[in-house]
Amino acid sequence: MKTHFLASLLLLAGLSLPLRAQHYVPTEENLKSRQEFRDARFGIFLHWGLYAMLATGEWTMTNNNLNYKEYAKLAGGFYPSRFNAAEWVAAIKASGAKYICFTSRHHEGFSMFHTQYSDYNVVDATPFKRDILKELADECHKQGIRLHLYYSHLDWYREDYPWGRTGRGTGRPDAKGNWPTYYQFMNNQLTELLTNYGPIGAIWFDGWWDQDQNPDFDWQLPGQYELIHKLQPACLVGNNHHQVPFEGEDIQIFERDLPGENKAGLSGQDVSSLPLETCETMNGMWGYKITDQNYKSVKTLIHYLVKAAGKDANLLMNIGPQPDGCLPEVAVQRLKEVGEWMQTYGETIYGTRGGCIAPHDWGVTTQKGNRLFVHILNLPDKALFLPLEGKQVKQALDFVTRQSLKFKRVEGGITLLFDEVPTETDKVVELLLG
Repeated sequence: MKTHFLASLLLLAGLSLPLRAQHYVPTEENLKSRQEFRDARFGIFLHWGLYAMLATGEWTMTNNNLNYKEYAKLAGGFYPSRFNAAEWVAAIKASGAKYICFTSRHHEGFSMFHTQYSDYNVVDATPFKRDILKELADECHKQGIRLHLYYSHLDWYREDYPWGRTGRGTGRPDAKGNWPTYYQFMNNQLTELLTNYGPIGAIWFDGWWDQDQNPDFDWQLPGQYELIHKLQPACLVGNNHHQVPFEGEDIQIFERDLPGENKAGLSGQDVSSLPLETCETMNGMWGYKITDQNYKSVKTLIHYLVKAAGKDANLLMNIGPQPDGCLPEVAVQRLKEVGEWMQTYGETIYGTRGGCIAPHDWGVTTQKGNRLFVHILNLPDKALFLPLEGKQVKQALDFVTRQSLKFKRVEGGITLLFDEVPTETDKVVELLLG
């Protein structure tokens, strides 16, 4: 007995040591993808699922304790007759966005792609019978825009998902669920997503926080992340868990907040050295809500994009498509207006990093090499002090007109001098540093 017991301990120790010693080392493809992600600076989030039919937002199922079997009947009437992937991608490209993040499966548990691991999907459960994700992926590849995929870790529909703090009133019979089968289901679907739809720029996880009241709950993320990186080494992994990034993650996500801020109460975590992304809604909701016409002005959206870039982060701006398959008309107009601004100022956003001057109340800076772009968003007078101690400023230019601007050297930096108080949405001054 002792011999067998000792042998067992040695075997267990041998098995466990390599697991402890393994650390995530991103591949060259992954590191290249990270840089391309940072260079993109601007993406569009698309929250679309059965919840669009109820037109009350993506959390309706849990907020109203809708029975999971009754909710599933929505699929029988899902027929987005006006869905046109080419029109979607063209409208999004017109905004200047470089990538799209689409909800392949949200918390409601419905798959917006054809999966062999559940009949509860857009092809098998609806009269539409079309693989929406396949059409979108093909069009993204055709029009040259990257595709990222949102994937929910939690599920208010499946009986094998262990109950968390949401979805407790949807009628699922077993609070304990069956974690091994659910984990396998997720990994099977992730394998499909990374095998059947061409190159995927990122997997964007959401829902880890659902088990935050169960501190011993193990999501088994390392194995899942390893699977993703094995299937597509260049695919980035992000997780909207509102924590400092876990090992195996390639980007850090902030929800409704710029990095380092916590106005929405979801992003108090420290800012890491990984590529950063902040997601925000164009109106008030993620999913389509018929009563929510509180769309942000184009000025507000541009300011959010510029402030994100000034904090060395991407902006992922959300749209909730309508149940008929159209993007809301106001959203399309906003895309067009942001795109017009980006045609002029995109050079000060794409491929930049956060500038050497930290964000201030007046605005932010972005930078490419020795070119420092000063984005003036709110200046009450005709002079602006810039703390540039130890740096030589060779020239100051109006970015649009390329005319030289007046400035004087003062202790600790320079002061820009304007003839009039800047009133543009974003007055951009380019400084050439020595």
